[in-house]
Amino acid sequence: MVVANQKGGVGKTTTAVNIAAGLAQGGLKVMVIDIDPQGNASTALGVEHSEGTVGTYEVLVDQHPLIDALARCPDLPGVWVLPATIDLAGAEIGLVATVSRETRLKTALDGFFDHYYVDYVIIDCPPSLGLLTLNALVAAHEIMIPIQCEYYALEGVTQLLKTINLVKGRLNDTLVLSTVLLTMYDGRTNLSAQVADEVRKHFERETLRTVIPRSVRVAEAPSYGQTVVTYQLNSVGAQAYVSAAQEIAERGATGF
Repeated sequence: MVVANQKGGVGKTTTAVNIAAGLAQGGLKVMVIDIDPQGNASTALGVEHSEGTVGTYEVLVDQHPLIDALARCPDLPGVWVLPATIDLAGAEIGLVATVSRETRLKTALDGFFDHYYVDYVIIDCPPSLGLLTLNALVAAHEIMIPIQCEYYALEGVTQLLKTINLVKGRLNDTLVLSTVLLTMYDGRTNLSAQVADEVRKHFERETLRTVIPRSVRVAEAPSYGQTVVTYQLNSVGAQAYVSAAQEIAERGATGF
């Protein structure tokens, strides 16, 4: 499952790591692939991703075996992470002249699944539609789009949908937009309710019932190298992400 939205600041990385944490809390095995050079997902999951750490760059550019680059999340025994270092910023250039540049991640995952098993792979993308995001879209079966309950909520989604259709037509016929998650919901404002209604009209089937509220705890957690689920499980934000993860797992189990 790719977590993607070319618009920045929508809670994309926060969603990726906390959905992973929520699924792991339910006893599932989860791999998080950090394909964003900023490495924020790696930070939130408490894994080493300083310069020189073997991670996503080596898997994509050097075709390093994925299993040898995975790190276990210290706070979540069921979560493994493919970390992103600053080296990944050069991957777009490094991949331009390579053969099958769009399928490097898919090839790595196929090799992994020949020998190992996890229940979910969650890929955190950069807020752009370059080669890194393209690799994620080619490798994935599903897309989750976080959409914030603020002005211009659907800005960027149109272009992402065009890219999805392009990938489906040429590189990955199995790709589907399965999940839309409303983030940064403020129940005190009419705006949040209006945006939520608008998103549900556009994506009636895909939008989860659970909404993620604005939460100080959600914002604080990454500074402690944790997800909000491990940082403050009883907080409103953590409970919302656990609920969203449960919905996703239930949908997967029923073939939604």
